[in-house]
Amino acid sequence: MQGFTLVELLVVIAILGILLGTAAPWAATVADSMRLSSQANLYLASLHLARSEAIKRNSRVTLCNSADGATCAASGGWQQGWIIFHDANNNAAKDDAEVVVHQVPALPTSFRLVGNQNVAKYVSFGATGGTHLVSGAFQAGTLTLCRQSASGGEARDIVINSAGRARVQKVAVASCV
Repeated sequence: MQGFTLVELLVVIAILGILLGTAAPWAATVADSMRLSSQANLYLASLHLARSEAIKRNSRVTLCNSADGATCAASGGWQQGWIIFHDANNNAAKDDAEVVVHQVPALPTSFRLVGNQNVAKYVSFGATGGTHLVSGAFQAGTLTLCRQSASGGEARDIVINSAGRARVQKVAVASCV
């Protein structure tokens, strides 16, 4: 007779249980990392679109955080969503006559996307593709995307240089509140 005994079958099932028990937390970590990368790449794609629109239109195009998808928000972070618009009067605020090029809805509730002082509310691209503040000074900064948690963890920094080029890098944060 060939086959497995009940003891052999129980040993194999126990070993599989141990292996799956150690692999599950790792799989959750990988899934969280992929979600962070996906959301960071969504913002990066919006930056690329705004930059290319500014070059194509030979005019200023601005990206600002927006809760309603039609106007720039007065407060809050980028996680509430954002719009890209042709900023004809160079004031980094969406006026009635200005055209919205693209709108992105709010990120999932567990994510936070905040920028340092220069990129906290808007990122504006000039006709040459470089970033500029309303004052005319070059605009460079870092936005941090993380999962809301008091304990921190893995995050993504979206770094924008003065030439208007952006990149994403993996970082760790102490907290994300």
